[in-house]
Amino acid sequence: MGLKSSASLRGFGLSVALACLAATAAAEPMHGIAMYGEPALPPDFVSLPQVNPDAPKGGTYRWGEAGSYDSFNPFVTKGRPAIGISTLTVETLMGRNYDEPFSLYGLLAESIDTDEGRTYVEFTLRPEARFSDGSPVTVEDVMWSMETLGTEGNPRYAAAWKKIASMEQTGERSVRFTFNVEDRELPLILGLRPVLKKAQWEGKEFAEATMEVPIGSGPYVLAESELGVHVTYRRNPDWWGKDLPFNRGQWNFDEIRYDYYSNPQAIFEAFKAGQLSAYREANVSKWLSSYGFPAVQSGDVVKAEIPHGRPSGIEGFVMNTRRPLFADWRVREALILAFNFEFINQTLNGGLPPRIPSYFGNSFLGMEPGKPATGRELELLEPFKADLPPGAIEGYALPVSDGSQANRKNIRAAAALLEEAGWTVGDDGVLKNAAGEPFAFEILLVTGQDEMASAAEVYIEALKALGISARLNKIDDAQYKERTNAYDFDMTHYIRSLSLSPGNEQLLYWGSAGVTEPGTRNWMGVNSPAVEAMIAAMLKSPSSEDFTAATRALDRVLTSGRYVIPIWYSDRSRLAFSANLKYPERIPLYGDWTGFLPDTWWYEAK
Repeated sequence: MGLKSSASLRGFGLSVALACLAATAAAEPMHGIAMYGEPALPPDFVSLPQVNPDAPKGGTYRWGEAGSYDSFNPFVTKGRPAIGISTLTVETLMGRNYDEPFSLYGLLAESIDTDEGRTYVEFTLRPEARFSDGSPVTVEDVMWSMETLGTEGNPRYAAAWKKIASMEQTGERSVRFTFNVEDRELPLILGLRPVLKKAQWEGKEFAEATMEVPIGSGPYVLAESELGVHVTYRRNPDWWGKDLPFNRGQWNFDEIRYDYYSNPQAIFEAFKAGQLSAYREANVSKWLSSYGFPAVQSGDVVKAEIPHGRPSGIEGFVMNTRRPLFADWRVREALILAFNFEFINQTLNGGLPPRIPSYFGNSFLGMEPGKPATGRELELLEPFKADLPPGAIEGYALPVSDGSQANRKNIRAAAALLEEAGWTVGDDGVLKNAAGEPFAFEILLVTGQDEMASAAEVYIEALKALGISARLNKIDDAQYKERTNAYDFDMTHYIRSLSLSPGNEQLLYWGSAGVTEPGTRNWMGVNSPAVEAMIAAMLKSPSSEDFTAATRALDRVLTSGRYVIPIWYSDRSRLAFSANLKYPERIPLYGDWTGFLPDTWWYEAK
């Protein structure tokens, strides 16, 4: 049809070449796509494997959230959006099956077409796809959404948009995107982009926080809200996609409500009082000691431990390397040595959960702690050998203490590293650099993060043995978001959940653009050519073997970079919930984290 966006102005010559290549290697449109190989489900599948296709509809699901909200636009940096808007009311071209590492199936799009090199992707919309106001989802809506999100939306959308050489309408319901780089994940990334109604936003500033609710095509519509108190969604009886095989057995509750509380303890108390439907417990010790309340004893509340196969991700105290104080890896290693994990874990958790070994720990994508890189991992890292932190190639593992509160061996090792980095203790017992400046910093937390605050307090006390003065500062949720978006902190709590299919989002997490660009997830300020090269290798990998090697190499660089003081993780989720709630027998690969609660659950009255 020849309808091109402004994106077509970029890389025009390359886009022509890629289009020619695509024409010679085009494949038949497919019902789904996998990152590697073929999607597991056939074209005529009747439902996802991890659902109860005959689950009844009805009932209410209530969940507690800490903090507040001031916007209904979750697609931009400004404001704190209400939870649920994107997940429940807005749809994407393709939908993810969370029982596979990374496979998508048609949702708004009935088919996807790409070539062997994935130099382009073409989506064909379903003729029946409708927004909640009854208007059809059009190619124009898709193209506007892609460009607007990529240019005015949250930074997480920008990277993929820059890789689009051109987009054009190729039929009444078809749109094609041609790429200017080699990136096998791009067709899947675009398949998961939210599709919004263009007409709603005409004449309005998309990048601003707003209380106007986006018009979406999803299973729910926003029914009620009270600013900072709750948001309630009701299942749309006229939802266009309710009979789609992909949706069968999903989105079974008539109503989903999110209540906001001042802190996690208030959420737990509300759950105990029967005001919430479910609660996810992160503290193993609390799971064993604090669930004897009457509703559990009577059977009105059920406890379940649900295993998962996802990576550990990274959680702990992140050091902001934009601050000169944390720029030296020896200083960061010293601060890791001073964190007495074994003692803190025993004090807070009874020593039960294991420590996070690396960013992709608990999975086949993780490096082997302490062991040197070999084979393809070594090949990928060798060109950056001179600039890599110690241990990236030779092998790195987190230090282990003897479990005693004194932690003498590790404190001695930390003191030696600090001295090597130019920090010495004066007669006054204060650690100072050559300019006489004391080693002092702030640990920033949100009010209500009691467990992390307890860990920080033990840590602060331990740092005194090194002559370091650290102070704990608790602020409200809104202030915290503002400060972390601007990277205005020394050290803070950091958590990044990672999947079995890492890709372009890794640049948002650890890409060098995040050193100065506000609002990314690169809170530590990673600025490493090796990191970006490993991510590029992941995106270009022609096979799952190459992909695994590139991810393990990335894991090595990040872990040996010593940016985060890791804490504990769990290989299972601990959920307590109302006995009226039920879930399918088959647990998806990702466990209860995504695509499980409340997606596939249902309500049964006693």
